[in-house]
Amino acid sequence: MTEMQGAQAFSHAAPLAATPCIGMVFEIGGSSSMVMLDPAVLDTMMTDPDPIVASAGSVGSQIKMRVGGTWLIANIRALKMVDGHDDRIAAYVDFLGEGDEEKLTGKLYKFRRGVTRYPTPGCAVYPVSTADLKQIYAADDRANIEIGTVYPTKDIRAALYVDAMLGKHFALLGSTGTGKSTSAALILHRICELSPQGHVVMIDPHGEYAAAFKGNGAIYDVGNLQMPYWLMNFEEHCEVFVTSSGSEKQIDADILAKCLLMARGKSRMGQEISKLTVDAPIPYLLSDLTNLIQLEMGKMDRAGDTAPYLRLKTKIEEIKADPRYSFMFSGMLVADTMAAFLERIFRLPGDGKPISIIDVSGVPSEITSVVVAVLSRMVFDFAIWSRGEPQRPILLVCEEAHRYIPAGDGGASSVGRILSRIAKEGRKYGVSLGLITQRPSDLAEGVLSQCGTIIAMRLNNDRDQAFVRAAMPEGARGFLDAIPALRNRECIICGEGVAIPVRVSFDPLAEDKRPASDDPIFSQLWRETGGESDIIARTLKRWRAQGR
Repeated sequence: MTEMQGAQAFSHAAPLAATPCIGMVFEIGGSSSMVMLDPAVLDTMMTDPDPIVASAGSVGSQIKMRVGGTWLIANIRALKMVDGHDDRIAAYVDFLGEGDEEKLTGKLYKFRRGVTRYPTPGCAVYPVSTADLKQIYAADDRANIEIGTVYPTKDIRAALYVDAMLGKHFALLGSTGTGKSTSAALILHRICELSPQGHVVMIDPHGEYAAAFKGNGAIYDVGNLQMPYWLMNFEEHCEVFVTSSGSEKQIDADILAKCLLMARGKSRMGQEISKLTVDAPIPYLLSDLTNLIQLEMGKMDRAGDTAPYLRLKTKIEEIKADPRYSFMFSGMLVADTMAAFLERIFRLPGDGKPISIIDVSGVPSEITSVVVAVLSRMVFDFAIWSRGEPQRPILLVCEEAHRYIPAGDGGASSVGRILSRIAKEGRKYGVSLGLITQRPSDLAEGVLSQCGTIIAMRLNNDRDQAFVRAAMPEGARGFLDAIPALRNRECIICGEGVAIPVRVSFDPLAEDKRPASDDPIFSQLWRETGGESDIIARTLKRWRAQGR
């Protein structure tokens, strides 16, 4: 069919009662097709009292076409004028799904994802109405949380299917200043309201979320975390205690492995286990470890190199003496508190506070990644070793995820390895991963594609946009083009958590439920003066006593 024939075919399209035909199908492909729109009809529709019908034919809007007793819904991705025909607009569309047609009224109902039968060229095209959108975006009877309104409507609610979203992981992406932290808090609040006996662990690197969850969450920081050092496996011990590199690193690691195994074996619990491994979370004394290193060094003959032993012993004693590390390496943490630690952190039981906020902002930067690695591995190992028990699924939310699973890491760090493993295998064991990041292009390759639901807020960087585009399904391409143009607290959601891709305006969040992530107002704060010497004195006192 030529474009001229397509133009003439408009007159043959049968009108639907009360809804004028706005065009016809011109070309059909698998997921993407082309539709011819009549600009004159679109102009007359701009005055329609229904705002959805009034915006018909614009990029990002939806159209429908009848095939047998079914309505097909498509999203307009791009528009262009047809060469030589000022009265024809070519629209490139992506099919979203289909719904049944009510015989008497012609209305759409029972919408579902996917297309059973495609239209043929010449099929009439109609605008989608608000009533249609309510059917398209209506949440079915699966467990769901409402997080906002479907753009551009004011009253159609946008819902996320919790089981599908958590069962296959999710990612929340957005540049700094787009409302990402507040949106993350909103989603987690809604999940907690739906499941007040849930189990959510959130790694908070900037201390933002304690303010948002003080009413319904347990807040842990270096003051009350009390994470025993002996929970670390051998790999994590190496990251903390082994400071050398190259061939020396392997020598130091071998010495540490031998002495650590002996130290674990000295405890009463270690003696009860016939085949003890260096990774087993068995309590041991740091003084036992340093004494064993000293003993091994004493066995060396005069020709032997004692440098590796001294390096290890010095590093362990340095960390033991540093008050900044007391939350983890205190002599008080040698008792077997593992059960109590897991109960507190995993909210087992939750007592109406289903979320743990782990504020790692006060953790020394050299071991932050190890602390996150231990917490993440505890979640995963608990899920593996509790198979056969009544299941207690856990959601692990990782803010600033690109810091822990960086691109190009090659699995070098323990935290990168465990989070990548959770992304690949977690759902088999009831562990869900929620990644929040402002730099998706800095995430390790493949991690984003493991997230079944992607919530994309505005991304200003071209590389980030391309990265998200590659991770999203093909049918969402028309929505993806809107990512750079999103307003604050708006997002595109696609994947398992929604029936079809959707643009959402997030609900406002009460002041007491927001994270402490507001930007400073320079023009206002710079007008304030007085009390600077007291500010400096108090700050220096805290600074110098950073070990608390």
